[in-house]
Amino acid sequence: MRLILMGPPGAGKGTQAKVVAEHFGVPAISTGDIFRANVAGRTELGQEAQRYMDAGEYVPDEITNAMVRDRVNLPDAEPGFLLDGYPRTLAQVDELDDMLAELGTKLDAAVSLAADQDELVKRLLKRAEVEGRTDDTEEVIRRRQEVYNEQTAPLIKVYDERGLLVEVDGIGEVDTVTQRIFDALETQD
Repeated sequence: MRLILMGPPGAGKGTQAKVVAEHFGVPAISTGDIFRANVAGRTELGQEAQRYMDAGEYVPDEITNAMVRDRVNLPDAEPGFLLDGYPRTLAQVDELDDMLAELGTKLDAAVSLAADQDELVKRLLKRAEVEGRTDDTEEVIRRRQEVYNEQTAPLIKVYDERGLLVEVDGIGEVDTVTQRIFDALETQD
């Protein structure tokens, strides 16, 4: 199973990615987790990524693409993977298409979690308080929502036109949303 999990910041992608990937026995590949690990490790990439993340902007494609290419080529991703937070731009869609072609495979589905923007802001502010996340101020959260709408939302149209889009209501209890994802994937086949 090769999936993309899309949705605005705070829609629950990270939570759902872990559960769905485990269900299918594939790794959940999260660019956010990779960026945070690099930031915590104070790597050169991490420091560069931190500047963009602190401003609520996306890390440039060339850094992200190289990182994802390396990750999907690891042995544990051979039977499949779930991408959380990638692709985020139309250019990254093209890059992912190239990666998949090189691997001789294709995507099975693109799952889009839909959620109300004000609900997401509340979620992220609460998470910032609980987890002490410095990148989750209300101003930065709202900017990340704008960036998502400008750059990532057009991907929904691309994957819909390819017949790969599965839209799921992302608001509700974790188990409820997970079941919605599995139900939607079953009807998509």
